[in-house]
Amino acid sequence: QVQLVESGGGLVQPGGSLRLSCAASRSIFSIYDMGWYRQAPGKQRELVAAVTSGGTTNYKDSVKGRFTISRDNAKNTVDLQMNSLKPEDTAVYYCNARIAPLSPSSWGQGTQVTVSS
Repeated sequence: QVQLVESGGGLVQPGGSLRLSCAASRSIFSIYDMGWYRQAPGKQRELVAAVTSGGTTNYKDSVKGRFTISRDNAKNTVDLQMNSLKPEDTAVYYCNARIAPLSPSSWGQGTQVTVSS
């Protein structure tokens, strides 16, 4: 298990940018998979972006070209750079980590992102 703390959420206008950061309580060097999920009111939690220990990334189709996930093993952080934000990106964003492919996920407490004029 690993403890995760998110930061960087807030209110931004459509077309704006935000950078979310997830700090882990231990080294992430060997953690199999880390990612960002989001959950909007009345909707299921969904994967936004993920990155493996080998650097392979995976993005939700609707954020490709706008969001970038990055993993810093030296700082034990995983960031999500979000550009060209849209109102439909509004949600609580959660950091996720899987130590091994079949291990249970660890979750952060979530950070609110609101895109509105």
